[in-house]
Amino acid sequence: MPEDRPKYVAGVDGCKIGWVAVLRNLTDPADIALKVFPAFADILQQQPFLSVIAVDMPIGLPDTIGPGGRGPEKAVRRHLGDRQSSVFQVPARPAVYEEDYRLACEVAMRTSQPPKKVSKQCFYLFPKMRDIDAVMTPELEARVFEVHPELAFWRLNGEQAMSLPKKIKSRANPDGLDQRRDLLMSHGTPRDFLDQKPPRGCGRDDLLDAAANSLIAERILKGEAEPFPKDYRRDDRALRMAIWA
Repeated sequence: MPEDRPKYVAGVDGCKIGWVAVLRNLTDPADIALKVFPAFADILQQQPFLSVIAVDMPIGLPDTIGPGGRGPEKAVRRHLGDRQSSVFQVPARPAVYEEDYRLACEVAMRTSQPPKKVSKQCFYLFPKMRDIDAVMTPELEARVFEVHPELAFWRLNGEQAMSLPKKIKSRANPDGLDQRRDLLMSHGTPRDFLDQKPPRGCGRDDLLDAAANSLIAERILKGEAEPFPKDYRRDDRALRMAIWA
């Protein structure tokens, strides 16, 4: 591929109507766009071709869960201080494929040691997790990487967790969102882009998270990102289990 050919990356976050993505042309910083996709498979088909897709959703689901959850969650929590509550414990794959909360908890209890139920917050992510799991393959790992917005902000903030929460009692915290917007601006993301009205079904926090993920996608493409944990494992389908930043 010629070096001067545009290279596009995407930072992706789940939202009520699907997936919101910040698409960036790394050869032209002014070429940045916000787009909503109904299904994750649609992102894979996006043109121009996306060299890296950094998505905030668990990839790689073990068939059983040990103490502390998946390796990625255990590896990133210690960096996030008061923000570590944003890192949900992900259950085993069989639980993720249950559509009833009570049944999901029963399966999660049977496939975890010590037995642990599923949080409601994580249960609401199951459809998105299944959406990725249905299309993900080890071959796609050259393009698709799991990220987490709060770890992304930690990295962009000089490896310091953000001091303000994005939400307080499940409601948006304007001060916390402004803090993250200002940090993204300091890394070159235009203010008018970050302050735009999000599409219906997409929150301001979704837009900011996707923008942070897009900066991690750039780090990945440049070889500057690292996996958490470094000695990551693979699930029973040989999918990598790591969060990148």
